[in-house]
Amino acid sequence: MSKPFLGLLRREVLRYLKVPYQTIGSPLINSLLYLFIFGLSLGRNIDLPGYPSYLLFLIPGLIMMTSLKNAFDNCASSCVSSKYAGELIDLRTVPLTVLNIAWAYALAGLTRGLIVAILTYVVSFFLVLGSQGELLPMAHPWIFLFFLITAGLSFSSLGLTIGMWSKNFDALTAISTFILMPLIYLGGVFFSLDSLHPFWQKVSHFNPILYMINGVRYGLLGVSDVDLGVAACFSIGCFILFHTFALLVLRKGSNYHW
Repeated sequence: MSKPFLGLLRREVLRYLKVPYQTIGSPLINSLLYLFIFGLSLGRNIDLPGYPSYLLFLIPGLIMMTSLKNAFDNCASSCVSSKYAGELIDLRTVPLTVLNIAWAYALAGLTRGLIVAILTYVVSFFLVLGSQGELLPMAHPWIFLFFLITAGLSFSSLGLTIGMWSKNFDALTAISTFILMPLIYLGGVFFSLDSLHPFWQKVSHFNPILYMINGVRYGLLGVSDVDLGVAACFSIGCFILFHTFALLVLRKGSNYHW
């Protein structure tokens, strides 16, 4: 790895580590609220066939949701803020290829997503132990990590694409609010696919996040609403597609400034 690549990666990691309460603490608090409100309070009255409890069903979805959201936000917000400050254009003057830039941003976003995901898992572990008197299972750890890493890289690349494309913060916020968040919430975080009307079940199969969440759910619980092979193909396909988009927007010089 070249020094410029490592320097860019280090800068992007330090960018979010300088404000840990905002970049790590805030999403962790949100996950805790979801766990307490939906998992412990409302979840006592919800019975999902095939799952030990609604709390255990909810945890993998929250882990993936926080990971995806933070990976996306890290790259997108970094690009837009750097563009606004006039720093992003400097990347065209250093010995970095577009592939180097894409991977540096993707890995930085992935690390932030993994940190939040691991903290959510640790909190969930003690919550399950305290409320149900049992350990949080980890049926297939390598499958769990595969989907977390693949999805994190995918949405880091998507965040980089949207950040490079966005002309201002309003455009970034609109895409995150009206496209990304509905896809995440409708991706099976809070409900099982079998509980939906057959029409909405078919519509949900076009949502790639559904496959990523169920991949993590299988890794954690050993149960999934979709075929694991199909979920893996969707995850890898999303990474290839979003990474290609990132390379394309990085090649266009006008995307580096307002």
